[in-house]
Amino acid sequence: GGRARQRRGMGGGGSGRPGGGFGRGRGVAPVAGRDIEADILVTLREAVHGSERTLSLQVPSGSGGAAQTREVRFRIPSGVAEGQRIRLAGYGGPGVHGGRDGDLFLQVRLERHPDFRIQGHDLFYDLRLAPWEAVLGAVVPVRTLYGEVQLKIAPQTAAGTQLRVRGKGLPTGEGEAQGDLYAVVEIATPEQVTERQRQLWSELAADSNFNPRSE
Repeated sequence: GGRARQRRGMGGGGSGRPGGGFGRGRGVAPVAGRDIEADILVTLREAVHGSERTLSLQVPSGSGGAAQTREVRFRIPSGVAEGQRIRLAGYGGPGVHGGRDGDLFLQVRLERHPDFRIQGHDLFYDLRLAPWEAVLGAVVPVRTLYGEVQLKIAPQTAAGTQLRVRGKGLPTGEGEAQGDLYAVVEIATPEQVTERQRQLWSELAADSNFNPRSE
C-alpha cells in the first residue's frame, strides 16, 4: 500500500496516466448518429398548396437491439421543387454514448401529371385546336392547377406555338412569385366527317393555294 501511495505521489510511476487511476476519468466520446436520405413523391397539387404528411419510420436501436417504430408529422411547403430536400432533424440514425441522433433528409420527386409537363417552376400543356380555330382564331378553355381559364387564340396560329399564361405555373417559394403555364398548340383533325363536311373541305382544298410542304 505504501508503494502505491508513493507512485501516486510521483505522478503515476511513468505510466503516462495522471494519478495512476487505470483509465478512470477517461470518458467515452459521444458519437452522432448518421444522416439518412430517402425520396418522397410529391403531387403537383401539394407543390402548389403545400400539405401535411405522417411517416412511420423503422429506426434501428443504438444498442443493437430491435428496431423501433417512430412516427413523424411534417409539412411539405408550398413551392417545393424537384430535387429539394426536406430535413427532419433527429430522425436519422441513433447516436451512441450520448451523441445526437442524425437527421432524415427527404429528397422531393414531383409526381408525373396526366396533363402537365414540368420544367423548373413552369408547366407545359398540349392544347389541341381544330384547324378552323387555328386559322380563324378562337377563345378556348384551358385547364390549370388553379381552375379553368379562357385563352385567346390569334388567327393563323401555327402548330408548335407556345402560348404563355402568366402565373399559372408552380410557386417559386419566393413570396408570391409563380412560374408560368405554356399551352403548346397542336392541330387536330376530326376523326369522322359527314358528306356535307367532306364537300366543304373539298371546296376549300380546291380554292386554296396553300402547300404545307413548300419552303
